[in-house]
Amino acid sequence: MDPATHKRYLDYRESYVYFGAETRRPILSAEAFAIADAEQRELEGRGDARDDEEQARYEELRKLLFRD
Repeated sequence: MDPATHKRYLDYRESYVYFGAETRRPILSAEAFAIADAEQRELEGRGDARDDEEQARYEELRKLLFRD
């Protein structure tokens, strides 16, 4: 895991500790986080070019990663 992704993972873990009890989801492993993070960042880069399905997935990932 590169340093920038690792920092985002640490930020995610910190947010999870604070907000995670409300979500009732288990915390993501480092590997699962890296996959979700890459997908979210790719969809974010598409911007207005996202179709409805991609937009829904983008919003789902933002909530999962506490970026909403």
